[in-house]
Amino acid sequence: MAETGTTTPRERYRAQVRTEIKERAWEQIATAGATALSLNAIAKQMGMSGPALYRYFAGRDELITELIRDAYGSLADALRTSSGSGADLTALAHALREWALADPHRYFLIYGTPVPGYHAPDDVTGIAQGIMATLLDACAALPSDGPATPFDTHLESHRQWAAGHPAPPAALHRGLAFWTRLHGVLSLELAGHFTGMGFDPALLYEAELDDLLRP
Repeated sequence: MAETGTTTPRERYRAQVRTEIKERAWEQIATAGATALSLNAIAKQMGMSGPALYRYFAGRDELITELIRDAYGSLADALRTSSGSGADLTALAHALREWALADPHRYFLIYGTPVPGYHAPDDVTGIAQGIMATLLDACAALPSDGPATPFDTHLESHRQWAAGHPAPPAALHRGLAFWTRLHGVLSLELAGHFTGMGFDPALLYEAELDDLLRP
């Protein structure tokens, strides 16, 4: 019989098991990467049969989708909190780096090499587009008085990736530059490629951001 609260004991138990499954999945990803994710291995760790675990996630792709959805949601929350009611590119950049450094495996799941054979559903794509929209809002709020570049002109008719965002081409260009350059620094740093090079990756990240903020 259902309790008078918003959830029943069965629903709470199901949510707890799903949470533990996701925690075990993150442990696997941290050890061997997303391509090695195995529901049967998770079931064994939890003392469950494979068929029993499949009552909570229908398959590997559904579990990956849930992990990606959680990761994007966490990043969206971090960016939203950092910028408050305004659009601040500097705050977004700092929030992105802090979020990535806090959990590199979560970062690489959504911004690293795609998982072979996996195709994200439309709602996950929509969350990613919402994050890009937050970035484009911040870029559109910055002044842009310089002459249009050839790539600006190209973006006038090649803006499908912006999902209907009304930002002018110069802001779209700045948004793409932010996305590629800062993610490039982060990806190299988190993968350990700067180890032993003798410079501070945080200062490189700040230098790239300063360059992006110039009119």
